[in-house]
Amino acid sequence: MKKVLVVIDMQNDFIDGSLGSDDCLATVGPVIREIGSNEYDYIVLTRDTHQPDYMETLEGKNLPVEHCIRDSKGWQIRDDIMQAVIDSGKEYKVFDKKSFGSYALVGELETYKDVIEDITIVGLCTDICVVSNALMLRAMLNNTPIYYVTDATAGVSRETKEAALKTMNCCQVYEKKR
Repeated sequence: MKKVLVVIDMQNDFIDGSLGSDDCLATVGPVIREIGSNEYDYIVLTRDTHQPDYMETLEGKNLPVEHCIRDSKGWQIRDDIMQAVIDSGKEYKVFDKKSFGSYALVGELETYKDVIEDITIVGLCTDICVVSNALMLRAMLNNTPIYYVTDATAGVSRETKEAALKTMNCCQVYEKKR
């Protein structure tokens, strides 16, 4: 059985770049802890990926802060997180996503549905991309236990993070106690 760790959007722009915050920065250590644990067999990472015309998109008009523009420093997964993935020696894959959720990520894990024991999700932002991917995974892998690690997630605000965690709990995505 495979235990899967899904690392959502641990990119420079979300941690200490254009959309970064102290709460997001505080997730780096816990995310590295999860990556370095011997618990997981497979690590999947996502990268929020926008084009130079981001500000003209629907998302850009509603969130008018340029971020995660393909090939920019802010688009890159934070170096120490990527190094932890490499150092783990685990099989991993990175998916670029143009929206909050990733059909490619869900499709990838759906192909392993018969061998996945459980999925744990960490990353940013809890109230947008983490919850979106968690609910997509829940819909596709309805018999697979899915968890999140609270200190390895951060939201746009603490209030919206808590709302997202409650939503995930309602949809049977539960906290993994550490």
